[in-house]
Amino acid sequence: MTNVEQLKDKFLQLYGGTPEGIRVFHAPGRVNLIGEHTDYNGGYVFPAALTFGTTLLLRKREGSAIRFASTNFPTHKEIVLEGAFYDKADDWINYPKAMLVHLAKRGFSFSGYDALYHGEIPNGAGLSSSASIQIATGYGFMSMEGHEIDKVQLALTAQESENQFIGVNCGIMDQFAVTMGQENRAILLMCSTLEYELVPFESQGYKIVIGNTNKKRGLVDSEYNARRAQCEQAVADLQSAFPDLKLLGELNAEQLAANESLIGDATVRKRARHVIEENDRVLSSVKALKASDIAEFGRLMTASGESLRVQYEVTCKELDVMVEEALKAEGVLGSRMTGAGFGGCTVSLVRADAVDAFIEQVGKAYAERTDYEADFYVADIGSGVAELKG
Repeated sequence: MTNVEQLKDKFLQLYGGTPEGIRVFHAPGRVNLIGEHTDYNGGYVFPAALTFGTTLLLRKREGSAIRFASTNFPTHKEIVLEGAFYDKADDWINYPKAMLVHLAKRGFSFSGYDALYHGEIPNGAGLSSSASIQIATGYGFMSMEGHEIDKVQLALTAQESENQFIGVNCGIMDQFAVTMGQENRAILLMCSTLEYELVPFESQGYKIVIGNTNKKRGLVDSEYNARRAQCEQAVADLQSAFPDLKLLGELNAEQLAANESLIGDATVRKRARHVIEENDRVLSSVKALKASDIAEFGRLMTASGESLRVQYEVTCKELDVMVEEALKAEGVLGSRMTGAGFGGCTVSLVRADAVDAFIEQVGKAYAERTDYEADFYVADIGSGVAELKG
């Protein structure tokens, strides 16, 4: 857990002054249990907030400039929001800057602040470090200014800022989970309408184990935006049968099977098949959880991962090796990549008494078969963004 007193000492070393007026905020990372690349297609996802994430310390200062610093990155900078733009040299600071610029567009004003960020989420691991930073920023600055906070609108603003300011066409899942998560609950979210249900995650003696391949992935530079364009092409091709169709998530597997010949390109057809079948898997997995069938939930996780590998083609050697080795281990009900892909993490459902052996066995085999050493996190489901008091 983050040591807030140590962070306050670091804050005072950086900015001087006294601890008076420093407030502390926390936004979690998230893991998506099942439902990958369905979010921007208007489908269902099933994420959960984690217990670790981004801690933000804030204190008001004179003037209108905001000073940004992080315990994780060397880049420190002072900026004025008016006229702020994306600058590659600003590195991680583009994320909080994006959030504040887009909140300002929505009519919220901010005075000068000193800000110190501390992230516990491995950067580029696919556990939503960017959404965690942005939601911590929005919630923290809005709270400091006394603005009323609508959490759903906060999530939408974070998505908008990543789409328009950062240039990544992400869906709403990450921001929504980071904002709205609750302890020991996963979120069944319909991304096109933002209807959601908090589903108790009764793991029945099993643990969620996140395996970090340590193969970094960059969303902007990856094929993420290309996959989104392919899905839009599938919608355009299917509109001759479904004139009102706007998103792939509006169709079910039977409708696609009867009409997929309308999709001219074989690769685009595979992308559509993954999205629509994955949507069905999410609903089946929630049904399995509600019936206390944790084994079926694990089977659906694995099927999801196989579809991401074969039909959506967003895995990589490192992810594939880690999933293969996980599925060989004793006490594993299911394993898959999680996040956008092309690197990052896997998520596995592992019997509690087998977790230590799992980590040792999978970690050893992974290191032997790849150029990387893996890191593992035994994850608990935590709460969404909040101010840390006391």
